[in-house]
Formats: sequence, structure tokens, C-alpha cells
Amino acid sequence: MGLDLYARIEPFLDFEEEVYLLHKEFLRFVMTNDLDNIIDIGCGQGYFLENLRINKKKYFGIDLSIEQIKVCQAKGLNAQAIALKDVKEKFDCATAIFDVLNYISKEELKTFLKETNEVLTQGAYFIFDVNSYFGFEEVAQGTITIDLEDKFIAIDANFEDEKLQTDITLFEEQENGLFRKEQDSIIQEYHSKEFLTKILKETNFEVVDIKEFNLHTDEIADKLIFICKKM
Repeated sequence: MGLDLYARIEPFLDFEEEVYLLHKEFLRFVMTNDLDNIIDIGCGQGYFLENLRINKKKYFGIDLSIEQIKVCQAKGLNAQAIALKDVKEKFDCATAIFDVLNYISKEELKTFLKETNEVLTQGAYFIFDVNSYFGFEEVAQGTITIDLEDKFIAIDANFEDEKLQTDITLFEEQENGLFRKEQDSIIQEYHSKEFLTKILKETNFEVVDIKEFNLHTDEIADKLIFICKKM
């Protein structure tokens, strides 16, 4: 999956406001409930880790993208490119922000939730967001092109059969003045509220609350935020 290519184009996508708003929502919950010792699963380039560090929280970030973790480590953040199953420490809270669970197929989701449960202490919180159906169909679909002096980026996203395929193309100028073309794809899956509630209970999580969240639009909620506790 094209997560490393996405990591290289992410700084040019102008999502700073959305990142700020969603992280603010997660951080508010962390601070209100005085949570500490937090693992951020799928931490990306460490924006939420930076918020935790500023607020003097104990944290650890993991991501499967080596390129993303390189950015984290360049910032001096405590993050590693390792799989969740290889994490040995126990945490009092886990977060998975910006569609992390949508990148996991329905067939693999139960294993992911079991592994998340295993790295948490008893009664610990697990907080994550997913895209709503409206978020996939009406917000995520479409084409974006970014034309810069030394690179051209094209992103084409199509939602069909409850899956969003995002095709990424990058033309980047080399030292010899020629442009090199790179392409890759990312697949995300829609997970309904009912399906997630069922599978969370099966993996020993209590669903405390499900919040509708408007990130990209004021019309219908394009995200759902799940607040869960390890039973």
C-alpha cells in the first residue's frame, strides 16, 4: 500500500486546519480525563505526539510507514516503525486518529482490535475515528491536482462497493532536470457503526460513546469518534 508515497506528498495537501480540529477533539478528551501513558497507533508524522509532548504526557507512537517515522524521529519524538503485535509495553490509553481503522480490512480488523486490547491496562481507553458513509461518498471521492515548480501531484479517489481506492501519481524533478514518475494506491474500507460496535464487544471493549463529528463539512457528519474502554 502506498503509505510511504503518501507521506511524501502529505505536506502539500493543505490539511492543516482539519488536522488541528480533529487533534483538538482527541486532546480535549485526554486532558479532561487526565489520561497519561498513551500509545498513538498509526501516528503518521507525529502531529498528535507533539501535542502530547507539549502537554507533558507520556507517549509512544507507532506507524508501519518508515518514511513517516523518520519525520517523527527528526522531531525528537518517541516513535518507531513497528507492528502493533510487537509492542511489549502496556498503556493507559490508545488513540488511532485520521481513518486508521479504515485502512484495515474487515477480515483483519478483529486481529487489530485484539492486539490493541493486549497493549492496554485494565479499564484503559481506546479512542479512534472512522469515516462515515457520507464522508466516503460525498467528501473523500474526487480528484486533486497540485502543480508546483519541481513536482506535479495527482490524486484520484473512487468509492465503490464500500471501498475507497485512492490512486496517487507523483512527478518529481531530478538533479538532471528530468522528471521521475511514481505511482501507488491506498485502499480504505467503510466500517458501519453497527459492525464496529459488534466487533469491539467481541474483542473485549465496551463502547462508552459514539460521537458524530463534522470535519470537512457542516452538512452531515463525515466522521464518527468511538470512545471505548477495555473490559
